[in-house]
Amino acid sequence: MTFGIDRLLADPALRKPLEGRRVALLAHPASVTADLTHSIDALVAAGVNVTAVFGPQHGVRGDLQDNMMESPDFTDPTYGMPVFSLYGEVRRPTGQAMHTFDVMLVDLQDLGCRIYTYVTTLLYILEAAAAHGKAVWVLDRPNPAGRPVEGTLLRAGWESFVGAGPMAMRHGLTLGEMGHWFLRHFGLDVDYRVIAMEGWQPDGQGFGWPADRAWINPSPNAPNVNMARAYAGTVMVEGATLSEGRGTTRPLELFGAPDIDARAVIAEMHRLAPEWLTGCKLRDIWFEPTFHKHKGQLNSGIHIHADGPWYDHATFRPWRVQALGFKAIRALYPDYPIWRGKDFKYEYTDDVLAIDVINGGYDLREWVDDAAAAPGDLDALALPDEAAWRDEIADLLIYQG
Repeated sequence: MTFGIDRLLADPALRKPLEGRRVALLAHPASVTADLTHSIDALVAAGVNVTAVFGPQHGVRGDLQDNMMESPDFTDPTYGMPVFSLYGEVRRPTGQAMHTFDVMLVDLQDLGCRIYTYVTTLLYILEAAAAHGKAVWVLDRPNPAGRPVEGTLLRAGWESFVGAGPMAMRHGLTLGEMGHWFLRHFGLDVDYRVIAMEGWQPDGQGFGWPADRAWINPSPNAPNVNMARAYAGTVMVEGATLSEGRGTTRPLELFGAPDIDARAVIAEMHRLAPEWLTGCKLRDIWFEPTFHKHKGQLNSGIHIHADGPWYDHATFRPWRVQALGFKAIRALYPDYPIWRGKDFKYEYTDDVLAIDVINGGYDLREWVDDAAAAPGDLDALALPDEAAWRDEIADLLIYQG
């Protein structure tokens, strides 16, 4: 199969509209061609007049390991062009930055989850392009989590940098398809086009990620496809006192703490809702983070395996798996302080709990904390939202299988 960047480089007719125009590139370390040449180098070598580079959270270089660390602007040492950070002093491109180009090429590897901030950065780029009369092209890449949709829709009033709009947590779209939804939902008038992939089969071998392409971390804690599959659930642990595995070699594939019994938690998860655990395997592990939550402490943890012979793409539901993990801990340890407090300002929000920002509302936390609430009660909230989102995006799917 062929990614958008490779199609653009291989086809002079696709590049022709860029002739005589100043081109910016929004990129990160995973913005590479099939032979692992970075897109900046490949575009310059192809004669594209790249005049500026933009970087999302974690930076163009992907050098900032921890979450919520800002990147500075700098000058590219190879080409001398400005590199503007969209996760530093600003989240939205400034007017000065917008005047450095005519066409923005967006070449970002996404993870298929609402909270992954590259989604919101695309929206901010589109809004700025509408205001300044600029064109935006998305060089499309696979959604490694594939087409399945899961989770409640973001509630009105809960918009944030990790919640761009009323979409499901696991949204099932590529970034190029998401751009079409943004234009329609927000009524934006932008010269927008998607350089589509060829041969991507979201339900075929690899279930979203093609076996013949190397995986490169799009952000420092996105080390493999298993993490990408689990992320729509494990990202919620960022709003909890539990460790999500930052400071280990398998971040956002696991969760745990020094003062829980992982085997007991797994057993309770199976007791509460075994039907939510199909499609994956839970394994109890021990880990000691070298930084971040519970640094230097031995943690009892649960590793979610959405790979190997246990993985079933159609039935794996990471948002429910992680919700069930919280519910099991609440059942076993009724007074356990699961949630980080309001003093933790998650993605620059104020006076709200991080878990609610992540989920775009109170629903999931209240379900976890209500001792009388059963798995079916969470399904009653999520299933109608999931169906509504599938209907919402049905006509935007570029890749049909």
